[in-house]
Amino acid sequence: MANEKIILTGDRPTGRLHIGHYVGSLSRRVELQNEGDFSKMFVFIADAQALTDNIDNPEKVRQNVIEVALDYLACGLDPEKVTLFIQSQIPELCELSFYFMDLVTVSRLQRNPTVKTEIAMRGFESSIPVGFFTYPISQAADIAAFRATTVPVGEDQRPMIEQATEIVRRFNYIYGDTLVEPQIMLPSNAACLRLPGTDGKAKMSKSLGNCIYLSETADEVRKKVMSMYTDPLHVNVSDPGHVEGNAVFTYLDAFCTDDHFARLWTDYANLDELKAHYMRGGLGDVKCKRFLEAILQEKLEPIRQRRKEFEKDIPAIYDMLRKGCEDAREVAAKTLDDVRKAMKINYFDDAALIAEQAKRFSQQ
Repeated sequence: MANEKIILTGDRPTGRLHIGHYVGSLSRRVELQNEGDFSKMFVFIADAQALTDNIDNPEKVRQNVIEVALDYLACGLDPEKVTLFIQSQIPELCELSFYFMDLVTVSRLQRNPTVKTEIAMRGFESSIPVGFFTYPISQAADIAAFRATTVPVGEDQRPMIEQATEIVRRFNYIYGDTLVEPQIMLPSNAACLRLPGTDGKAKMSKSLGNCIYLSETADEVRKKVMSMYTDPLHVNVSDPGHVEGNAVFTYLDAFCTDDHFARLWTDYANLDELKAHYMRGGLGDVKCKRFLEAILQEKLEPIRQRRKEFEKDIPAIYDMLRKGCEDAREVAAKTLDDVRKAMKINYFDDAALIAEQAKRFSQQ
């Protein structure tokens, strides 16, 4: 057990998944499941976490659970190799979160950069729901309950994994070596660390409306790519262009390979040559966008087709999730047994405690 390599990762069901999710973690999850280097992989739909800032709109979360499950399967996650489950169906996660709350100060949560960014983005200011404020603790419980050794996430989640590690370390310091400290796994392609929105804004976000969804039609993808933010100073084709901060070239960094040039745009051998031409002038944005669109369509078409097949039997998807929840709960329950024992709150399982108390009171 000590040598097991275990992955845990997931997504909030606040909408369909987009290509930022795909390059940030989804495609890597599929690779990891197929490489077989990890003994277990848990991928979950974080509905309880999504409710922390959607509590007045539970229907939104409920409807999107199936959307995320379909996207998972369409991208190639295999329930035979990966345990897919729904967060709220594992009550042990709530229990562990409650114990972890005693290990973290309010000031430490306030310093978490991810929490600060998310609070500002949602305009909570001083009206922060406690559940949302403490979601780093909830995330730590998700990770620790499955004794995950590795958590594949995007760069923006680094502070969350650091805090989860702190919490696990403090628990083990107080109660003995019980839980596993997780390690972060970032995308190897730097452009995938944080894919910008189609409008050039720093983050692709459902709430900002600047996403390309995995399940969108070819026409919808085409429209979004052709309207993408490029270089505002590149007015004429002859003008020198800038690739830094240019969303089209950031997406090409994330998705394009030399093989794409060999098949789709033989004028250039690789992306460096394309960038050099764009920067010296004489290359229009439309040609670059058409190239990007061809690459994305090639990537997304198989995903779209697989999703349509899975959509034909929705009850089967729910059955798959139910089975995943049962398997996941069994693992989390074992961890919680160990946690209660370490914290000395396993009263009814502690025969020595009962015998000791019986002896103490019999002597009074």
